[in-house]
Amino acid sequence: MPQPIREVPLAAPGRASIAWAGRVNGARAGRRASRVPYDRAVANIELQRTAPLPLDEAWRRITAWPRHGDTVPLTVVRVVPPGPTREGTRVVARSGIGPLAFDDPMEVTLWQPPGDGGPGICRLEKRGRVVLGWAELEVRPGPGGRTRVVWREEIRLRFLPPLLDGVVRRSARYVFGRTLNRLLRRP
Repeated sequence: MPQPIREVPLAAPGRASIAWAGRVNGARAGRRASRVPYDRAVANIELQRTAPLPLDEAWRRITAWPRHGDTVPLTVVRVVPPGPTREGTRVVARSGIGPLAFDDPMEVTLWQPPGDGGPGICRLEKRGRVVLGWAELEVRPGPGGRTRVVWREEIRLRFLPPLLDGVVRRSARYVFGRTLNRLLRRP
């Protein structure tokens, strides 16, 4: 039975989720960054599953990029350049129908497959005009010889007001949770 999806609040609405060098949205950490305009919806999620699979197999399943498109409605995923994934590989998810479709280009910025029974992690940075943020996929040894899979994601959607943060977060949890479940269940 799959583990329930667990949301992890990584940032307060309207504030950046990553503090870099002690600064958040240009303000010192711990201070409110009220002068920086908030122009997009933000969703921060973390999904965890324990799968009855070896580390290598769980990794293969969650990083077979075109398979992600098979689980997300109205989405096709391609890899540029074709071939084995490595740092610098671009993954492009095209979602929508006709003129309402858009690309979600991502670049693999960290690629460390599991080895010798140790964990593996992949980080993708979203480079599009509509969808920004990042995603991390991690596999590590779990209880009873199973594999613990963690999917962390920050999604920023341009052109949406902060009022829609909750809708974006719930939608992302649902879509990515369903995607992760299907990727792990199908060989």
